Amino acid sequence: MRFHTRKWVKPEDLNPNGTLFGGRLLAWIDEEVALYSIIQLENPRVVTKHMSEINFKSSAKTGDIIEIGIDVVKFGKTSITLSCQVRNIMTREIIISVDTITMVNLDQEGKPLVHGKTKIEFITERLDK
Repeated sequence: MRFHTRKWVKPEDLNPNGTLFGGRLLAWIDEEVALYSIIQLENPRVVTKHMSEINFKSSAKTGDIIEIGIDVVKFGKTSITLSCQVRNIMTREIIISVDTITMVNLDQEGKPLVHGKTKIEFITERLDK
């Protein structure tokens, strides 16, 4: 799992129980996987199609720093499927895991578009082309 983004849990991110609101965390995950997919597929038109079961394993509170990790599960013809974990950066305790998130590559009309990608590419590899 490659951890890409860190977030600092602030009071405005909390639910009435004083822990990180699940909806806020899911929004952070959705944004991060969208950005990752856009970079991998080299197209700003990417949308979330599906998220598998979401498993909340622990909570976070004000002041905690969390990190979002993403791995590629597979490349489809017009999609990329990812897995995600969020953990507390200090304790390494898993907060949430999502087995699969499917992102779809779109054309200008909003229709699925074949992307031709088959493996993860890093920016340095693209610069060498």
